[in-house]
Amino acid sequence: MHSSKRMGHYPSLSSVKCFMVLVCISVFSSASLASEPRLTLDYYKSTCPTVFEIVRTEMECQVLSDPRNAALIVRLHFHDCFVQGCDGSVLLDDTINLEGEKKASPNVNSLKGYRIIDRIKNKLESECPGIVSCADILTIAARDAVILVGGPYWDVPVGRKDSKTASYGLALENLPAATEGLLSIISKFLYQGLSVTDMVALSGAHTIGMARCVNFRARIYGDFEATSGKNPLSNSYLSKLKSICPETGSGDNNVTAMDNVTPNLFDNSFYHTLLRGNGLLNSDQQMYSSLLGIETRKLVQKYAEDPVAFFNQFADSMVKMGNIVNSDSFVSGEVRKSCRFVNT
Repeated sequence: MHSSKRMGHYPSLSSVKCFMVLVCISVFSSASLASEPRLTLDYYKSTCPTVFEIVRTEMECQVLSDPRNAALIVRLHFHDCFVQGCDGSVLLDDTINLEGEKKASPNVNSLKGYRIIDRIKNKLESECPGIVSCADILTIAARDAVILVGGPYWDVPVGRKDSKTASYGLALENLPAATEGLLSIISKFLYQGLSVTDMVALSGAHTIGMARCVNFRARIYGDFEATSGKNPLSNSYLSKLKSICPETGSGDNNVTAMDNVTPNLFDNSFYHTLLRGNGLLNSDQQMYSSLLGIETRKLVQKYAEDPVAFFNQFADSMVKMGNIVNSDSFVSGEVRKSCRFVNT
């Protein structure tokens, strides 16, 4: 299994400083590993051996009915893990005693798929009552969603607990925004223990995602022409986007695919879109076009040229993200009866 924390690449230092840094890292890593909750592949082997089969069967039905459901679940998982770790907090409804994350601006009009998780939870409660956490359900479902639209397989370590809390504030602070600058987004990934490589690979999930007009309006009426060049195909695509998303007035909730070539297939087409300068979101296109994106530009080129490299890194990065745990939940968390509410 993968650790939820990996050491990044450090710039060269003097020998004395380098020694001190390495000693600190060694001490920190040893302490972290000693106290860090462990997830395992066989956590439900004896208590709910059919868990993976049940999740897979339900996801097959959902993706068959609408391929876009795959992207909904992947996005839901991402938004969960970036706030308090992968603890199912994003699934909690507001109550008198709890302010959830669903109404935070990065989530309120962007996240769907809650009912899909509810359906899976209901089936698992019938089969294995009180055993499988909502956090694990969401993590497994995200993996299956990717596979069902052509993406890679990876083993999912399980054993998460559901949190009894949520954080509206952290949802505002931690989640990257579509209009955000490259360095700011990188810092948000680094804060989660995810590298620049993880960021570029995980952004590849946009190959099956949809975006709202309010999140790409500034891009298409801003520097889209500058990054895409004046060629007939790009001009035609831009005209189509402007018809979907008027510069003023209504239309904020109109949507279009972030990969306009193969929107329902998980492939590396998204990176080819960035090479053409046709990225729909400013945050995506900056990975290739920003003067500050020296490392990200090389990764975009690599994944555009080598789909196997993209698939392998995406799988590794999804495990790494899924292993961002809420340590408090391991101590005081629970297995919710309903993913929407804390147990009473």
